[in-house]
Amino acid sequence: MSLGADRSYKMKLRDVENAFKYRRIPYPKRSVELIALLAISCTFFLFMHTNKLNSRLKEMEVKLQPSEFSALGLTSNHVSGHDAGKHDDINTLHGTYQYLKSTGQLWRLNPKFLNNTKYHTRDILFFNRVPKTGSETLIELMLRLGKRNHFQNARSPFAKPTGVYWSFEKQKEEAHRILDLMEEDAFAYAEHANYVNFRQFHLPQPIYINLVRDPVERVISWYYYKRTPWNSLQMFKITGKFENRTHYTKNFEDCVLSHDFECRYDYGLNFKDDPADHKRQSLFFCGHAPLCE
Repeated sequence: MSLGADRSYKMKLRDVENAFKYRRIPYPKRSVELIALLAISCTFFLFMHTNKLNSRLKEMEVKLQPSEFSALGLTSNHVSGHDAGKHDDINTLHGTYQYLKSTGQLWRLNPKFLNNTKYHTRDILFFNRVPKTGSETLIELMLRLGKRNHFQNARSPFAKPTGVYWSFEKQKEEAHRILDLMEEDAFAYAEHANYVNFRQFHLPQPIYINLVRDPVERVISWYYYKRTPWNSLQMFKITGKFENRTHYTKNFEDCVLSHDFECRYDYGLNFKDDPADHKRQSLFFCGHAPLCE
């Protein structure tokens, strides 16, 4: 190869390298890179959203001065439960412990005795679902498993009021109603309702399952869920009316700071003061007795 031809070949090779070097690539060449880019973007926006939420919660803590906590019925005693003069108050954690200890019931707080699965006599599963904890997803899973494993599924209708407080007779009526729905050997039922002890009516006790969630995140989720268009439409079918525009546009922070009724989380709230508003998860595990208030 002559010197001129060699030089021409090198120049062409350099031009090709430069073309690839400075070529603009508008999108990743491989789908894996595109997926990675989307994942990084989603993670970034999720982080920003969480960071913003934490900042707003801290701002609310600063705005809510001790006097305002008192107005909400919350004191340091209720938060810590370690005040020397309140040790015998059954509404505190320490008071409950002392009560169970003094009445000889402490031994029952053992997983061996609390788990009633091994004592069941019929294959009945009761999902007394805590609202806004992902219960719809679990119900969908139960439906699919029911088709695969041949067990019956049923759930309460949307229009049925949540079982926040039932009298003894109402509990008995509901227990019989649930068992009457059972048409197959294995049965799973889902409803928003407080715990019911079926044994007190001489009925087979179902196996209870449930889900829980961070309490602050849950009440915020419930607040905005009530304002979704589809839920508002469902409520309109039941009540025949919509709320005013302010109800749908007000954010959770303003609701708490203005001490609106639906955003007051008072200590020791009675059943009658908390009708089906799902502010406490504990009721779904305690029941309908006055002690659960």
